[in-house]
Amino acid sequence: MLSRKTLLPAAILAGLSASLLSTVPARGQEAPLVTVSVKPLHSLVAAVMQGIGEPKLIVGGAASPHTYSLKPSNAADIENAKLVFWLGPNFEHFLEEPLKSLAANATVVSMQEAPGITKLPFREGGAFEADDDGDHAEEAGHHDHADAGFDLHFWLDPQNAVAMVEDIRDTLVKADPAHADQYRANARAVEANLEALDRDLADQLSPLKDKPFIVFHDAYQYFEKRYGLKVAGSITVSPETPPGAERVSEIHDKIASLGATCVFAEPQFEPKLISVVTEGSQAKSGTLDPEGGTLPEGPDLYFTLMRNLANALTDCLGKG
Repeated sequence: MLSRKTLLPAAILAGLSASLLSTVPARGQEAPLVTVSVKPLHSLVAAVMQGIGEPKLIVGGAASPHTYSLKPSNAADIENAKLVFWLGPNFEHFLEEPLKSLAANATVVSMQEAPGITKLPFREGGAFEADDDGDHAEEAGHHDHADAGFDLHFWLDPQNAVAMVEDIRDTLVKADPAHADQYRANARAVEANLEALDRDLADQLSPLKDKPFIVFHDAYQYFEKRYGLKVAGSITVSPETPPGAERVSEIHDKIASLGATCVFAEPQFEPKLISVVTEGSQAKSGTLDPEGGTLPEGPDLYFTLMRNLANALTDCLGKG
């Protein structure tokens, strides 16, 4: 006969086992197949799915969505997916038609429609200081996002990332209720980390306000607005199209007139332009990677990407 001392641990163990079993899906229950367009968004989806499944990534490695061509393996990932997450048709143009033909059995979720996303108006041309008189508006039609009406690099504000995580969570819970509790717990953890990231970046970047700098293309408006930074202009209007001689000359003059202390390249595009526009000036150069092209994919990428942007700005502007 078991003693009372023996029965108590057994009862506790039985209760723990029942509790654990209530959170574990039935045998054979697998996570849905999920495919994601670009690295920053993939990172957030992967974080919400951590411990449940791993989403597929379409634009991997150092590739850019601005110049990407769909591969057969990407087509298969889309065709087999239950969920497809992308920023939206005005960013990943190359995906618009494939999604119509390949994602017949998938729920396609556009992050540009996520509730709570703050959208900033698209800035025309590359010389977008506050008193811009619109002289460059004729060039805006060449920008691949101009038809969107708003800037599509919205992931570069951590508060928008919070809104994205909430939409990702709700979508996954609806598609896979067996793992709902874990999706919700993961999302809470990611949101707490995003709030901490936002506070850290605000503290780090505060001394850099009012220090003008030039970027390769106009991808940073959300980051600028969030942290009070001062981008004086971009070298090119569209990252797919090299700037003409007039644009290069204009940026060269702007660096001198504004005293821009840094000019930033991007790893996916031609870096020689940076040396051309900074020639004869005191401006330093650096690299910003807004899409995480140089980073390994996964749940940590978003946080590393944002900290790398802040560190690159601090390293260059902080020396001026």
